[in-house]
Amino acid sequence: MSVVGRYLKKHTEALVKDVGVEQACLVTGKSKATLGRYYSDHDEHADRFMPIEAVALLEKAASYPHVTGALAELSGSSLQYDERRPNRERPGGVNADVIALSQRFAMLMGEYQQSMEDGKITVSEAKRLLKETTLLQQVLIDMKLHLENDHGGA
Repeated sequence: MSVVGRYLKKHTEALVKDVGVEQACLVTGKSKATLGRYYSDHDEHADRFMPIEAVALLEKAASYPHVTGALAELSGSSLQYDERRPNRERPGGVNADVIALSQRFAMLMGEYQQSMEDGKITVSEAKRLLKETTLLQQVLIDMKLHLENDHGGA
């Protein structure tokens, strides 16, 4: 088995154990044996990997996106993990997103106005602006997901 394969299987196992084997079976509709094959390092299971839909379902239930994190690392990327888990179902849908978007944009503009009082943006001010920009981006992602869910990606 390749180094990449072993690495992905190790993180698949971490994902299943994070959720709990019994719960992982319920979430994915897979048996314990099938889930075990996805992270087994035995030669007969070397070419078996968890389907991406099962990974997505488990990562939604897990405390951390283990497999997605591993894939990011393998590609030389990194994840910015948002512990607030905003993409889970929450009341309000698009209407709540529009309100959150307005509030977040107001926060960004407030930070910008405060940063520009002396005519230049310092490193610490830039960090605050970047943080606000990232939070604004997350609201847009939430809104996109709600629109796709409510309207089928129209």
